[in-house]
Parts: sequence; structure tokens; C-alpha cells
Amino acid sequence: MGVKPRTDRPVAVIGGGVLGRRISCIFIAAGYHVHIRDITPVALRDAAEYIDHHKAEYSLMPRIHKQREEDNEGKANGPKASITQVDLEASTLAPYGNCKTFMELEPAISNAWLIIEAVPEVLQLKIDVFADLDKYAPPDCYIGSNSSSFKSNLMLAKISPERQRKVFNAHFSMPPTIRMVELMTSGKTDPEIFPYLETVLGECGMLPVTARRESTGFVFNRMWAAVKREIMNILSEGVSDPSEIDLLWEHMFKNGPLPCQLMDQVGLDTVAFIEDNYIQERGLPSAPTVDWLRKIYIEQGRLGKKSEKGGLYPPLAKSSSAETTPANPHSAAKDIYLLDAGLGGNTKDVSQVHSNGKILRLNLATQKLTPIVVGQNMPDGIDVSLETQRVFWTNMGRSPGACDGSVWSADLDGGNATCVIPVGQVHTPKQLAVIESRKQIYFCDREGTSVHRCDYDGNNHVILVQRRVKPESSLLEQMTLWCVGVAVDAERGLLYWTQKGPCKGGHGQIFCAGLDIPAGENAENRTDIRRLWNNLPEPIDIELDTDSQTLYWTDRGEHPFGCTLNRAYVGGEDIDMEKIILARHFHEPIGLKLDKANNIVYVADLGGSLYSVSLEDGVKTELVRNDVCYTGLTLV
Repeated sequence: MGVKPRTDRPVAVIGGGVLGRRISCIFIAAGYHVHIRDITPVALRDAAEYIDHHKAEYSLMPRIHKQREEDNEGKANGPKASITQVDLEASTLAPYGNCKTFMELEPAISNAWLIIEAVPEVLQLKIDVFADLDKYAPPDCYIGSNSSSFKSNLMLAKISPERQRKVFNAHFSMPPTIRMVELMTSGKTDPEIFPYLETVLGECGMLPVTARRESTGFVFNRMWAAVKREIMNILSEGVSDPSEIDLLWEHMFKNGPLPCQLMDQVGLDTVAFIEDNYIQERGLPSAPTVDWLRKIYIEQGRLGKKSEKGGLYPPLAKSSSAETTPANPHSAAKDIYLLDAGLGGNTKDVSQVHSNGKILRLNLATQKLTPIVVGQNMPDGIDVSLETQRVFWTNMGRSPGACDGSVWSADLDGGNATCVIPVGQVHTPKQLAVIESRKQIYFCDREGTSVHRCDYDGNNHVILVQRRVKPESSLLEQMTLWCVGVAVDAERGLLYWTQKGPCKGGHGQIFCAGLDIPAGENAENRTDIRRLWNNLPEPIDIELDTDSQTLYWTDRGEHPFGCTLNRAYVGGEDIDMEKIILARHFHEPIGLKLDKANNIVYVADLGGSLYSVSLEDGVKTELVRNDVCYTGLTLV
């Protein structure tokens, strides 16, 4: 059993800037109520907007649950509870906490159980803020400083001796991308505070580490401080430029943080304040580092991402997402768009599964998962048009027997969502394919036993294939007609689709026909349909490599031939073409997408995993595993 979020009293965050709003979002996404105090209304407004737009993203951070022994009173939410077991998993979250903003300090903290100070990195300012916190906070309240360079011991000058045992450092980096948080004593802190806070922060999705003794700078911060100093030396000497440095860092350390982008994100003025403290204490030369930084960047108003003039990187183009990071000019990270059907263990309320679906964007370089679209009704198929910078997806609807499915599109950041095919025109739309050369989308309708085509805006909607359901046929017989996966060879004018059959029933089929219905025929009686395979376990999604005329498909049927990734050459006339199992032992695989440039194929399954599979040897690598149900995926 873990610590239950304390909703009887709030967490207070002092400072609503870049880190203050992120710290607040961590707690709110885990069910804690948060008070944010800042002296400017603009900062408070921006903080509230950030939390509203990003709390769903923070809720995806994996939770660390620590098994705790109950204390003598049978309670497990005090600092004396001990840790007996650690288990890392993505958990079912508490409902979001509330966010309140304040310009006055006393009402913001008068009933807080935890306060995190996140004001600018100026020691005298922090000393004065801590004096006010001591004056107005409850006697049992814990107070942590987010300072990365000042010891909390330096902030105790105006704090009462009784309070000093509850003061400590708690340094957050850049959540949710960097989940690390380091805790450190002031030298006088009650040591029993730290096991409790580690448990709370772990269950909020953070990776807490407690320094073993007081230090100027935490473990990582001291390493990072040296890296920053040497980078500024390299730049001031003209040896390299920011993009080349970040390229080397990315390839050496893979998941970053990319150092020049990170300094721009924190703010170069903040970087300079932090460096001043190290320079004074260690007697380091300032000319090639902070003096150069202030002259070339800060005095010119180039403070980083928060500045219109940019920072180490040029300014970003205006975007609807304030958290966009500039792509590395040498190796832009690949994004994968994943559909979470909403059926997994992350669903807070089973009755709400039909509004719990999401489109998630995974950055392969950073492993960061970002919700792009939420509140979807069982999303299943997805693809993108790079030409129009739009993503298209299907929603299956609430009831398979009802005609309540739909098809949608949106900008790549989730904005400007538009209904392409409204409810009432399709039953259960499944996998979907975008064909850029024709500016069309193709999709299957499972219970509608059909394959459809329309323009990007939904116009010219036609049914290309309509399987006939006899009135006297049983449900199992109807399932053999259920159309699911679709692929198109636009150059050769061919359409491929799967008919899954009963669940794990061994009656799945894959068919091929022309892209256009033969003259004088219709979708139901067309004569050019050719069955490629039958008696498959349960084929689902398909994709075609048109260059090699190789068809790939997932099969979620019974082991050992089901739960597989398969491929076959489809360029010949022989119907009984050889099938090859490329990889197996998935957890009911659904979506797949080829990445020919890297010679791999990605596969997503209902077990909550995303895999890459080598096209050369079939080696399968698990990239992501969460407590969700993944369906379709595509690449950008």
C-alpha cells in the first residue's frame, strides 16, 4: 500500500515560473491540491494555463509504489512509515487535484503541509522568502528549496530553531522529460522526513534521490555544472557551435538532456546566477564563462526560450505548444503517434472507457510520451499526411452493433480537430491508411463488413467493398466478413484488406482487389476480388512495401501462429504465396508501421507495449510498456 494523496491540506509552490509550474503539475496530476503563489498575475495565469494543458501528460509518468509498514496507529502517511518493497509500474491515478493561485503569501501557505520554494536563484531573496514562510506556515509544515546551487543551510538565518528541522533542499530538474528530483539535508533536517518524501515523490511519478550529506550542488548538478562551464569555454573559443555539441551529447548519452537546449529552456540569466555561486566559492575564472555569457547573450536580451530573441539557439517560430523543442539540425528525432484505446488499467473509471481514448506522441530520442488528443471514443486506426501536416484517425464508437463510429483529423499537435466522417455513416471504423498521391484516406468498417474511401475532408465518400451478410447467418459466420486492416498500392491500383474472423478462430483471410470498382459492378458484387490467404488465426492490421511488393500484417490469434508479425511477397500470380513469421510472442498485436530507412517495423499491442522488429533477422526490442491498450500507430 502506498501513500494516499493528502487532499485535506494543500501543497504550496512559491514561484510560478518555468520550474514552479512544472512542480505544481507533478502534484496536481497525482491528486494533490496545489496553491501557487507569485507576485505577478501574468506568471500565475501562465502557470494555470500550463497545468491545464499538461496535467494529462504528467499523469502518464510511471509511478514508483513503495510498500510501507503501518505505524503503531495503523497509518501509512507519516514520515515514520518504513519501506519494505519497491515496484515500478504505471498506476491507476487518483483524480486530478485542484490548482489555486495567490499573489498574497499568507493565504497561500496558511494550511499547507508541504511548501516548495522556486523563486529566482538569488540568495538574499531566498533568505527573505524563507523568513516569511516561517512566519505564516503551520508548525508541522515541511519546507523545501528548489535551489540547485545554494545549500538550504544558507537560507536559515531568519528561521526559528524549531522550523530548521523541517527545512531541506528538493531540486527538480525539468519534468516530465527529466523525472529526477534530488533531496538534501540542511545539516539540521530531521532525517525521518526523507523516506516519507521519497515515497510521496515516487508515487507522483518522480525519481527521488537523497544526497548522503550536505553539498554545494547536488550529485548531478555538480556534474552538470562542469559540463556547462566547458561548453561555454568551447563556444567562446569558437571551437564548435551549439548544434554540433548537442549532436555529440545525443549520440554519447542517447536520452539527453541536450545541454544547449536545456540551458535555453532554464534561461541563460538563471544559468549565470547559478554559475556566480560556484565561481565565488571555488575561485573559478569568470571571463570565459559567465562574463562571456552575459556580454554575448544576456545583455543582448537573448535569455533562451522565454525570450523573443532566443538564446544559444535562434528564436522558435510561434507555435500553439509552448513546450516545443527545436529539432536537432543534424538528427531530428523521430516521433511515433500511438493510439491508447482507453481500455487499460490506466482507466480511472471503467464506465468512462468510451471517453478515455488518446492519441499519444512518443519521441524516440527522449522516450517522452505526450498526449496530443484526449477524450476519444475507442480510437483504433491512425495515419498522417506529411504534406498537410494532419493526423487522421478512426473512433470505433460505443456499441459495435450501432452505426456510431467516426473518422477525425487534426493538426500534428492535436489542434484544429475536424470530423471527417460523422457518426451515422459508419459502424466500427478500424485501421486507416492515408494515400498522399491521391489525397485520400482508406479505412475498414468491421461490423459494417466494408472497405471505404474518401477525400481528406470527407467528400467523395464511397464504399469500395461490401461483404454481404445473409439474414440467417450466425454471429461466427458474420465475423468471417469483418474487415479490419487496409493497405493500398496506388501505383499499381491495388487494394489489400484483412477479414479477421472469430477471435482466435483460425478463419482469418486476406484479400486483394482493384482500387476502383469494375465498370457495371458495385461494391457488393464486384468480380475482381482475389483471396490471398484463408484459415489465418486472426489477421488485423496490414502495410505494404510497394517497392518490394511485400505485405506485412499483425495477427492477434492463438499462439504459436497467432500473436505474430508476418510478411509475404504479393507480386506474383500464385495465390498460395509463402508466408513468413517475422516475429512472435506479442500480447495481441494490432498496429504496425514500416520504417524502411532504418530497416525495422514498429508493432503496438493490446498489452501496452511498443516494439521495434528488425527486418533483417526479426530481433524484437520492447521500446515502451505501459498500463494501457495500444491499437494503431504511425510515424512522423
